[in-house]
Amino acid sequence: MFRNQYDTDVTTWSPTGRLFQVEYAMEAVKQGSAAIGLRSRSHVVLACVNKAQSELSSHQKKIFKVDDHIGVAIAGLTADGRVLSRYMRSESINHSFTYESPLPVGRLVVHLADKAQVCTQRSWKRPYGVGLLVGGLDESGAHLYYNCPSGNYFEYQAFAIGSRSQAAKTYLERRFESFGDSSREDLIKDAILAVRETLQGETLKSSLCTVSVLGVGEPFHFLDQETIQKVIDTFEKVPEEEEGEAEAAAPAEQGGGSGSGDQDVAPMEM
Repeated sequence: MFRNQYDTDVTTWSPTGRLFQVEYAMEAVKQGSAAIGLRSRSHVVLACVNKAQSELSSHQKKIFKVDDHIGVAIAGLTADGRVLSRYMRSESINHSFTYESPLPVGRLVVHLADKAQVCTQRSWKRPYGVGLLVGGLDESGAHLYYNCPSGNYFEYQAFAIGSRSQAAKTYLERRFESFGDSSREDLIKDAILAVRETLQGETLKSSLCTVSVLGVGEPFHFLDQETIQKVIDTFEKVPEEEEGEAEAAAPAEQGGGSGSGDQDVAPMEM
C-alpha cells in the first residue's frame, strides 16, 4: 500500500489509524525556524530565529502582538500563523468590548484549539501547518501555552518549537526549575542563550533573533536590536576574557619557573 492513497483529505484514515495530513502539518512545524518561550511568575519572554530564504530577501515576522497582555510566536507556515493571530486579536477585542475586561489567556487558547481541531474533521479543509507559543498575563499569573496543529494544547514553563529546537529544549530542561523566580533580565538572557543553541555554531547576532517581553506593569513589546546586542555581548565576551587571562598567566608561570631554577643552580656553580 502507498501512503498517498490515504492522504488526499484529512478525514481518510490509514489502515494503521493515522491521519497523514495532520502528521504533515506537524512536520511543517518542525521545518519552520525556531521559536522559544519562557515564563516566570511575573513575566513572559518570546524569542524566535530570523531566517531569510536568501541573502536578497528579508526575514518574515514570527512574533505577533495579540493584545497588551498576550503575544504569540509561531513556527511553520507563516501565512497560517498570520490567519490565526488575526483570529486571536479579533477574539480579544470582542471580549474586551463586551465585558470591559482583558480576555483570560486560557480561554483564548481553548478557542484557538477548537478552531484548529475543526480543520481535522472536515474533508474540504486542511490542518493549519503552524505551531503557536501563546504567552500572556492575566489575573491568575503568567502563562505559556503551545498549540498544536492537531488541536491539542499544553501549558509549559518553557518550550521550544521549530527547526533544531531539540538543542534549545535540552538547554531549557537544565534551567527550567529556576525560571519561576527569575528576573526579567535573566529570562531575556536565557531566551537568547536558547536561541543560540539552535544556530549550531553560527555566530549569534541581534539581527538573527527577535525578542519580545510582557509582564506585570509592562505591556507586550519588542526589544530593539541595540538592547539585544548588549545582552549578547555580556555572555559572548566572558569566555574571551577568560581565555585572555589564561594566556597571560601561562608566560608568567613559565618565567617564574625558570627563575627558581637559576637560584638552585647558582650555589652549585660557586
